Amino acid sequence: MLSVLIPTYNYNVVPLVLELQKQADSLGIDYEILVQDDVSQLFIIENSEINSFSNCNFSVNTENLGRGKNINLLCSKSKYENVLIMEADSFTENELYLKNYIEKLSKSTTVIFGGVKYPKKNPPKEKILRWKYGKNRETKSLKYRLTNEYDFVFTWNLLIRKDILLRNPFPEFIQEYGYEDLIFIKNLRLNTVSISHIENPLIHYNDEFSIDFIKKSEVAVQTLHTLINTQNIDYEDTRLSSVYLNLKKLHLIGLVESIYLKTKQQLLNNLISENPNLYVLDFYKLGYFCSL
Repeated sequence: MLSVLIPTYNYNVVPLVLELQKQADSLGIDYEILVQDDVSQLFIIENSEINSFSNCNFSVNTENLGRGKNINLLCSKSKYENVLIMEADSFTENELYLKNYIEKLSKSTTVIFGGVKYPKKNPPKEKILRWKYGKNRETKSLKYRLTNEYDFVFTWNLLIRKDILLRNPFPEFIQEYGYEDLIFIKNLRLNTVSISHIENPLIHYNDEFSIDFIKKSEVAVQTLHTLINTQNIDYEDTRLSSVYLNLKKLHLIGLVESIYLKTKQQLLNNLISENPNLYVLDFYKLGYFCSL
């Protein structure tokens, strides 16, 4: 019936696994919950307790694989025809989470995305940028998602038939952080694999410090630059690279780079403040891309 796949890194997933186990047991379905750690330094002992839970397994990779390869390996280990990919630092909004998915399963099911939410409570000011970004940029209404089938679909809280994932695996050539989701979803679209949307969100409890989120954003921009140069992504595939392409046609790359370099510290000061502006983040990433 259902294999739940949870890749993890330096996160305690025991509370999430216990909640999912409780929900699955109440439904009386055949299921398994597979958690795979990608060589963490933290919570190995805590997560090892998962092996004592029925229908659950916790394993640790022998080497760091990266998220995409980790999910592919989890899929190859799974035994049921449907797999549910989850994020370690997420949690169900209510006790009907698995039931909502199970009720939508049929022979015609290919991929179902349930959406994402962020906690309503503001985090500490030093962590507010990631929360604000997620709340304003990643949370999309069901109405929006239904009319934009492949837009803002994340590869967690994603229910997919196992055979489809095996035929369309996550890209394993990406060595650094960023854009695995985009390539995976683009591949589904190119292969006319439809994505259904329902209102069944997971709450993302990402509590990154703002400065760490900025550093990860820089790595993602570097990854995008590499993927475009190696022709794994087209300029038109992302908003950032599309804007860059338009600037290039207008011969404005040098000007944007110059403004970025001169104002970089002021931009950073805003982004690590208690009231960061997301348009400042957009310009920061664009300027960084122009400088590469």
